[in-house]
Amino acid sequence: MNQPVTVIEPGTVKLQRLLPGPLERVWAYITESDKRAKWLAAGEFDLRVGGKIHLEFDNCKLSCERTAPEKYKDRQFGKFDGVITRLEPMRALSHTWAWNGGDTEVTYELTPKGKDVLLTIVHRRLGKDLVPSVMGGWDVHSGILEDVLKGVEPRPFWTTHARLDKEYAASL
Repeated sequence: MNQPVTVIEPGTVKLQRLLPGPLERVWAYITESDKRAKWLAAGEFDLRVGGKIHLEFDNCKLSCERTAPEKYKDRQFGKFDGVITRLEPMRALSHTWAWNGGDTEVTYELTPKGKDVLLTIVHRRLGKDLVPSVMGGWDVHSGILEDVLKGVEPRPFWTTHARLDKEYAASL
């Protein structure tokens, strides 16, 4: 399996995905609620260090699959808050993500590669039980971002996530 998400240290996963640019467009899909809702989650980001972020997930809106399988019913919707810890416009954004009683931290870094943009996502401070699911989540969410930026039909969220969950769990 081509695994774009790897465990780089205990409780930390990393993904890299080459996306169609330009840089400004990819940055907008990370920072603007209406664009981010097409691949990850809606919600406002107060773009300053110390600013609050809010994520509102509705995974059924991400692809043609409109209902979650029974196994994922509790993951269909979610609301999470955090605080921006790093902001370098058009280059990097980090924020905490309050999850399961603790703060995880996500960093998005953008690197121009000709007409494309290399997106690197690092998610830190994950509990061991979250790692395979978070790996599958970032893989499918960033894949949907790639599809949206390419202007093609987004891959099916639930089917893809279920397959990736199994593959990542088996690889650990």
